[in-house]
Amino acid sequence: MQQQLRQQSFNLTGCSLSELQIIAEQLGEKPYRARQIFRWIYQKKASSIDAMTDLSLAFRQKLSAGGYYVGALKILQEQLSAIDATRKYLFELADGNTIESVLLTEDARATLCFSTQAGCAMGCTFCATGQSGFVRNLNAGEMVGQALGVMRSTDQRLTNAVAMGQGEPLANYDETLKALRIFNAPDGFAIGARHLTLSTCGLVEGIRRLAEEPEQFGLAVSLHSAIDVKRAQLMPKAAKYNLAVLQAACKDYTNKTGRRITLEYTLIAGENDQEADLRALIQFCRGWLCHVNLIPLNPVAALKYDQSLPSRVMRFGQELEQAGIAMSIRKEKGADLDAACGQLRQRQVHRS
Repeated sequence: MQQQLRQQSFNLTGCSLSELQIIAEQLGEKPYRARQIFRWIYQKKASSIDAMTDLSLAFRQKLSAGGYYVGALKILQEQLSAIDATRKYLFELADGNTIESVLLTEDARATLCFSTQAGCAMGCTFCATGQSGFVRNLNAGEMVGQALGVMRSTDQRLTNAVAMGQGEPLANYDETLKALRIFNAPDGFAIGARHLTLSTCGLVEGIRRLAEEPEQFGLAVSLHSAIDVKRAQLMPKAAKYNLAVLQAACKDYTNKTGRRITLEYTLIAGENDQEADLRALIQFCRGWLCHVNLIPLNPVAALKYDQSLPSRVMRFGQELEQAGIAMSIRKEKGADLDAACGQLRQRQVHRS
């Protein structure tokens, strides 16, 4: 933090309350001023220091003179689904890279699906994000900046947020947790911890580390096959950990936290939707606190996979329920925008 404060300019978006307290004290102000700035950025969505009218003019001038500013991501494109209320956003980062976010609304719920990386290194063969490769980690300011951009665009308060956009959250652990804590903070976005979820391809060290955190954030694990050889074909980088090691980490997480893990299982015709796959999935889930979320494959242009028949999806669901395993079938949203699960990607920005 000290090194960052010496930079010529410093973006306040993404700062924690404690970081803002350091800034206030270094500028000769009382620590409580930090809470005012925190609220202005995350609750009132201020886009500049000058907008923070309950700060003295002298303090605002000191902030500006010190190179502090309130940064915002540029929205390059906003698309509204013709079949549901889904909105997809293409944001440009300060370095010119792009990321995508999705706003899902249903009744009184507004859920942001945000990205934690530009691109993704995991290379899952059925997912669009991994096809363009990994560019870089996002910082917390770029993560919460997606939320601020969406809320400014829609004037809508978020009730939920999920780190399920581009990237592997646990490969960018510290910045992702920092962002989730801003989402959760009473003076931040004030979203309850149980309404905040991150999804991982199964990075075991990250799962074990998350089990030690005090917050009750939700955890979803991308499983997609309960047969090691098949999972390695679908998720080559995740195959670093075999299923026994992954299951042990998941059980340890549930035992330590008392919280249920969601297992995400995308059904792909002929790949992981056969009877042997179903039996393996049931066996993997027996005897510990988990919930299976069945996801009909969302098609991705140029990829070889097809969606399972609805009858196969229903059979998996029925057999899981008969085995006493909690399950749900994900409702497709935003498919006409390529905004559904597995469809987000790096977009090229064409400028004239």
